[in-house]
Amino acid sequence: MHSLRSALSNPACRPRSIVKRPGYNSYFALRQSRPAPSFYWTASRCEASSPLRHRILGGTLFVSIIAAAVIYAPTVQAEAPIQDGSQTQPPVFRLDEVREHGRNAKEKWITKGNKVYNITNWIPGHPGGEVILRAVGGPVDQYWNIFTIHKKQNVYDILDTFYIGEVDPRDLVDGKVPVEHVDDPFKNDPKRDETLIVHSERPFNAETPEEGLNVFITPDDLFYVRQHMWVPEVDGAKHGFVVELESGEEKEYTLDDIKKKFKEVTVTATLQCSGNRRKHMTEEARSTNGLQWGPGAISNAEWTGVRLRDVLKDAGVPIDDPPEDVKHVQFVGAEAYGASIPVEKAVDKLGDVLLAYKMNDKPLALDHGYPLRLVVPGNVAARSVKWLNRIRLSDEESTSQWQRRDYKCFGPNVGGNPDWDSAPAIQETPVQSAITSLRDISPHSTQDSKLLQVYGLEEDSVAVEGYSFAGGGRRIIRVDVSANNGRTWQQAELLPSESKGAKAWAWTRWRWVLPRSQAGRCFVVKAVDEAYNTQPEEYEPNYNFRGNITSSWHRVGISPGAKSKVKSSVQRAIRSKITDTYPLLAPHIDEIIPKKSQLDLVKL
Repeated sequence: MHSLRSALSNPACRPRSIVKRPGYNSYFALRQSRPAPSFYWTASRCEASSPLRHRILGGTLFVSIIAAAVIYAPTVQAEAPIQDGSQTQPPVFRLDEVREHGRNAKEKWITKGNKVYNITNWIPGHPGGEVILRAVGGPVDQYWNIFTIHKKQNVYDILDTFYIGEVDPRDLVDGKVPVEHVDDPFKNDPKRDETLIVHSERPFNAETPEEGLNVFITPDDLFYVRQHMWVPEVDGAKHGFVVELESGEEKEYTLDDIKKKFKEVTVTATLQCSGNRRKHMTEEARSTNGLQWGPGAISNAEWTGVRLRDVLKDAGVPIDDPPEDVKHVQFVGAEAYGASIPVEKAVDKLGDVLLAYKMNDKPLALDHGYPLRLVVPGNVAARSVKWLNRIRLSDEESTSQWQRRDYKCFGPNVGGNPDWDSAPAIQETPVQSAITSLRDISPHSTQDSKLLQVYGLEEDSVAVEGYSFAGGGRRIIRVDVSANNGRTWQQAELLPSESKGAKAWAWTRWRWVLPRSQAGRCFVVKAVDEAYNTQPEEYEPNYNFRGNITSSWHRVGISPGAKSKVKSSVQRAIRSKITDTYPLLAPHIDEIIPKKSQLDLVKL
């Protein structure tokens, strides 16, 4: 298999008409805690940033932080500043005063180290939602020791914009703020497969490795994991949920109730994180804010459960003619995650929205919502709430952070403090494709030769494989592939599959095999769905600061030396086969039989 790592330094794999714009650097890009396998390295702009550019960007960022501090600086009351010569000392606060600014206070403060921060204006934009309220009125240090994703310079810099003063030295013990023990909410998280590509440990976020992307049904243990918090402890035997009607009336169901009362349905559906391929947007356009996912924040499974519309009908909802004041169906999970979908999707008899309790014919894994989760085929995975415990009919969408802020897109010109209400929440996703495997195949291999026969080839070749997918149940009708960075195109073979469901909810895997002599230094893929939607070529025109729904052409490069390395590898295999068969020739093989004749001999 080729090393695709070389794409980063391969000029042949640049977008052919890229416009380099000044913008953010990778300041807000989160680092991976585990390096990705070689095929995840996507072709980048291949240009080193100049020191001058870094100075300019660093200055821009500094000004932005100072501006944010001015905008959000709260009004506080503190002891009078201490005058020390010509310098003004920062305000100091007693810990009792900090405690008064807890969960129920109008202004909410925390300490970190010996510093005090008023984070009132940060809470609405906190990616973890209101979990941060656990810490208000006291030190945040012990929580960040658990939620280690916060231990990054960009987070510290954001927090500094909310600085209001210091803890009074009279309250310090050994020079530090006393910290109470906090129970670790992640201590009961399940063990995960070691081949997952981990982006954060707490909460756990990891993408599917190559072997899980190169099969139609993703094995449970290789299915990508997206957690916003810890995995909640839920008793499957006693688990239930509540349906709350628009009138306020509630109806309770247990897991056993729905298994006995409603028809069981199985649907094959792909779930894709809105941040899938965010890393590519960062590399090809500008820095994006969020976990830097490669192309593995997507997986495919068979989900078994009951239809949401059947449950809603039983609860008293007229599903064929919902009340006019019911516009959305909201969902809440046991860990407090919330999301919603339009009521039209929820009651659509062809929408296949499930309350699922099985995944690939087995009970749901803990990471994937055991014992009950929502599955919304064709929509971004952020709407498929796990550990489901409440369903609510409403005239408005969910008020959660994950509905109103996190999963939205804005224009390329919009910075990190947008008018959140000006953009709708992401529901259906655009057409998508990616290369997940790139390998040499040889007619001298028994297994490879069978594949080559299918394509009518008898020479050394390259097999390129990947996935394609479109939201809304739109079928993939074509996958275009190029071996020369998009100058010429061919169509890949769409691999057959047995999907279950009313529409094309599952990804379509594809394959392209071409002679090695025709392979250039950069492979490109783009897909087309049944509405003739296709992927854009470049990233900058579709840039958004959150890096959501990245779907531009996926490029994968091969280094200039790859061909000679491949030839050398094949040649070594040929020589080995000859010398094994004719051991006496080994010391003098190159003298007796020229290399071209060696190849001919093996063919015989």
